[in-house]
Amino acid sequence: MHIDIAGLAPEHIVFRTSPLAELGLALHALAEPGHHPGLHGWATATASALEPDLADRLHEAEFLWRNTFSDVFMAFAGVPDSNGRTGATLAEDLDTLDRMDDERFASAALEFTCSQQYGMGAPSPLSDATMRARALDMAAARGPRQVEFTQQLLADPAPMRRWVRRLFEDCDQAFFADTWQRVRVQLVADARHKTDLLRRKGIGEAMAAVSPALSLDGTGTRINADKLVEGRTSAVDPAIGPGLTLIPSTFGWPHLNLLHAPGWRPVIHYPVHQPELPSPASVELLQLRMEALAHPMRMRLCRHLARSLYTTGELADTHGITAPEVSRHLAVLKKAGLVTTRRRGRYVLHQLDLTSVARLGSDFLEGILR
Repeated sequence: MHIDIAGLAPEHIVFRTSPLAELGLALHALAEPGHHPGLHGWATATASALEPDLADRLHEAEFLWRNTFSDVFMAFAGVPDSNGRTGATLAEDLDTLDRMDDERFASAALEFTCSQQYGMGAPSPLSDATMRARALDMAAARGPRQVEFTQQLLADPAPMRRWVRRLFEDCDQAFFADTWQRVRVQLVADARHKTDLLRRKGIGEAMAAVSPALSLDGTGTRINADKLVEGRTSAVDPAIGPGLTLIPSTFGWPHLNLLHAPGWRPVIHYPVHQPELPSPASVELLQLRMEALAHPMRMRLCRHLARSLYTTGELADTHGITAPEVSRHLAVLKKAGLVTTRRRGRYVLHQLDLTSVARLGSDFLEGILR
């Protein structure tokens, strides 16, 4: 996935905080605590304290934040005259959401699967019969409550939009206002630090500081995101106006969300670095490791290498294969960063990197959730 930034002036790359975007990820963490191991305590305490009526309404609307992260949470990017300005409060962000036209709201709210159709700018289900039927069909796969919500939104958007706003306001009163006050200081400080880094060191350094999954290509005209998803957008689309907004989040890890819908200002919603959480491996390295361990002989070699140091000759004798064959397998494991080598006199000894192998399970999870 990449964002075209050819000709984009640095002043049009801005770091902002958004209460509504943070609420979206907080709701996601409540719905999918398994994605966020560092938030189990918060999620458990918050969920147990919810009033039954609010918990029931959250379940009814959870498709907005559970399977996908709806663009309605970044309304500032979808209102043409907002220029990417976020609100200082949740109420201000919700006021911006109210200014979004019904067709755009419905398209964003009823995008259940992050499909290519949405990413390519398909017509709104409010105005297109095919998209309407598609929205109802996808809602049916998710349950009767989602069907009812979809039917009501398609029949008359205004009442359902008021219902959604009231839901977010009740979340604010129940738990999010206190949460936002707690995390806001860290988010503001991170946005300020990244802005300063952008000014002093340039876009490449700033993107690397945002996430190891982001990089600037060699020409300096494109930001690449190391994600298991295809997509592209432009920060210099004349129909939208130049600009790229980056939003820090304390609830986001391990997700790195990129808004890349046609007609919307591109947004990178990134997790604020937490020292206790390791950076996930790149998708390329993850693929190398999975492929390296897929071969049965390499799996058997790893069984020995996990226990002790072995020479190539010892491994060949143990497994009944030639030394060159062992060397070829070891080369694959080394390239994947799974085996370390040390020299002891005239002997070269190999050993499995247990830390890297232990990380493989969480790396895989983080890689596909990113």
